[in-house]
Amino acid sequence: MSSSPSSSAQAAREAVAVRLRELMVEAGLKGHELAARCGWNAAKTSRIVNARTQPSDADIRAWCAACAADDQADDLVASARAVESMYVEWRRLQRNGLRRVQEDFHVLHRRSALCRVYVSNVVPGFFQTAPYATAVLGAVSRFWDTPDDVAEAVASRVARGRLLYEGRHRFAVVMEEWVLRSRIGDAETMAGQLRHLLAVLPLASVSLGVIPAEAPRALWPMEAFYLYDDRRAVVETLTAEVNVTQPREIADYARAFAGLSRMAVYGEGARARITEALEALG
Repeated sequence: MSSSPSSSAQAAREAVAVRLRELMVEAGLKGHELAARCGWNAAKTSRIVNARTQPSDADIRAWCAACAADDQADDLVASARAVESMYVEWRRLQRNGLRRVQEDFHVLHRRSALCRVYVSNVVPGFFQTAPYATAVLGAVSRFWDTPDDVAEAVASRVARGRLLYEGRHRFAVVMEEWVLRSRIGDAETMAGQLRHLLAVLPLASVSLGVIPAEAPRALWPMEAFYLYDDRRAVVETLTAEVNVTQPREIADYARAFAGLSRMAVYGEGARARITEALEALG
């Protein structure tokens, strides 16, 4: 695995910086000369070429104009905007509430034939019952102090579960046993969620594995990640959604998923773990 879940974003940010530096060199300019032409401090030029500061659209256009390379501006602006979508803070994504984020994930799932998911924190959204989703999203809303649209966000999240019954979608899920034992909401909410997992377990579209708490670890517990076909991985950290599109990193996440899958129990083994968690609720 890569050393940081935001490494794809950093690599893309550095690629933009390298291209801007190349334009400056090709124009025969020094950093302070480019800064003077752009009307900003030389320190800003240094921060941009060293990928410490993300240039705005206006910065890029001013840079290209200073280097007599206006024809490069549109492509560089597009590349820089793509970087912004790779690592997006939840605070920014959810500033207007949670519903829009849930709708975006619904679209992403609908467009994917195979979704491979590893979770170490909560049950994946497409498996969640309405009460469980309400408990999870309510906690998220309180933590980030978002506008209260939890009911609408829950409806969108639960609607994702319909994809389990559409033949062209497949869901391969590996979860830590801790997810089954961690009480989200009250006992009734958790019991309902566990019963729902038992109900979806036999579906042809579903492969559900549980990593037993006592299983020898070939791989360490990780942050939750979602692999959409072989084109995108979404990693969920506390503060941000990380969108990975670099093929090498996607391959790393696929390799991690395969390793975690080998540690899990399936079929009757998974059913037994879910049933034990349900019985433990009393």
